[in-house]
Amino acid sequence: MFKKVLIANRGEIALRVIRACRELGIATVAVHSTADANALHVRFADESVCIGPPASKESYLNIPQLLSAAEITRADAIHPGYGFLSENAEFAEVCENCKIRFIGPRPEMLRLMGNKVRARAAAREAGLPLLPGSPGTVKDPREAEAFAREIGFPVILKAAAGGGGKGMKIVREPGALAQAFSTAQAEAIASFANGDLYIERYVEKPRHIEIQIVADEHGNIIHLNERECSVQRRHQKLIEESPSPALSPELRKKMGDVSVQAMKKLAYNNVGTIEYLLDERGEFYFMEMNTRIQVEHPVTELVMGIDLVREQIRMAYGHPLRFKQEDIQIRGHAIECRVNAEDPITFAPWPGKITGYSVPGGYGVRVDSAAYENYTVLPYYDSLLSKLIVYAEDRETAIRRMQRALGEYVVEGIRTNIPFHRAALAEESFQEGQYDTRFVERLLASETGHRRLKKAVEETP
Repeated sequence: MFKKVLIANRGEIALRVIRACRELGIATVAVHSTADANALHVRFADESVCIGPPASKESYLNIPQLLSAAEITRADAIHPGYGFLSENAEFAEVCENCKIRFIGPRPEMLRLMGNKVRARAAAREAGLPLLPGSPGTVKDPREAEAFAREIGFPVILKAAAGGGGKGMKIVREPGALAQAFSTAQAEAIASFANGDLYIERYVEKPRHIEIQIVADEHGNIIHLNERECSVQRRHQKLIEESPSPALSPELRKKMGDVSVQAMKKLAYNNVGTIEYLLDERGEFYFMEMNTRIQVEHPVTELVMGIDLVREQIRMAYGHPLRFKQEDIQIRGHAIECRVNAEDPITFAPWPGKITGYSVPGGYGVRVDSAAYENYTVLPYYDSLLSKLIVYAEDRETAIRRMQRALGEYVVEGIRTNIPFHRAALAEESFQEGQYDTRFVERLLASETGHRRLKKAVEETP
């Protein structure tokens, strides 16, 4: 097994990796910016190295500094977590060239899936269903309009190198396409330094379903069923659950089998998540693949009884998978709420000092967080404060348990989106499992939803 792992990340995911390494008997190295000197991942790691000033590009995205930290601490592996450099093929390649194991897929997998146009082409060749769209990038609004008229409006423009909703624009009529193309391209260049766009048919009321893949270095590949991620705002996920209330056992098996067969054709390795759109008719379409551990991985861990980060590390070292597909069974139901340091109504980031902090507890409650009393939420990084996850024997009990846990969560000194989660879980459409990716939009626009949200703000401790 690895002797020492450097975690090229911060916050709760860095802590999550440290905990998995400790249980495997592996020493850990934390890296941190000057602003993160007092962070919990720095305190809990066996060693720590300062890699630069607060700005991410000068610290957590600084490949030479990260490699220097690994070399001086003699780390033999690097875990990238999620975000930052977790899907950066150049980083993975340089790690391998320096004889440091990158805990994740091979560089060629990161490169393939990191470009959405190439990923679509690979998915088509591997047998995954795709929405009608351009076979490659579209060079200008005129070409985009030609494809749009062929596949029918509404359509969506997407950044080829994109993710997280950046460089995405919905177009409902021909006259709006030129402006949308210009805006999407500008966003793509600003976010990814790549203005390439492609076009797809837009599904009006989709559900966002993802399949968790686990693949060792010996060709063994299984899936760990699905997660429902349809509660999102501006393509940023807020609530996830497993299993999805939208899937029948037959559809679940079909999505899982198709996903595994595709990954076998691509010779995929380590963990990954295939993301699909599910339309009103129950048809599913490949959207993209995330070649890393997901933020929402705990819901899968709880219903599967499998430590995904531990398996990542074991597989990266060369150990074979310990389970077969027939061993995988769903047990109960899990829900995750992303608790962000932001205004619950406007969603504006809300950095600052936490003056009081008390997390919920009790049976079936898990909190993945790097926050503590007197911790300062920094303005330089993502606003994710913690992940609140609950597990129960069925979905109805899981919802009630999450509502109870949210009511116990105390964060003073800053604003969080806890009231939003309380309002969302109280919505009838969520409780009945009848929701789609426009759920948040409808909640915020409706008089009932707005009133419920304001009440939740008043009642949240």
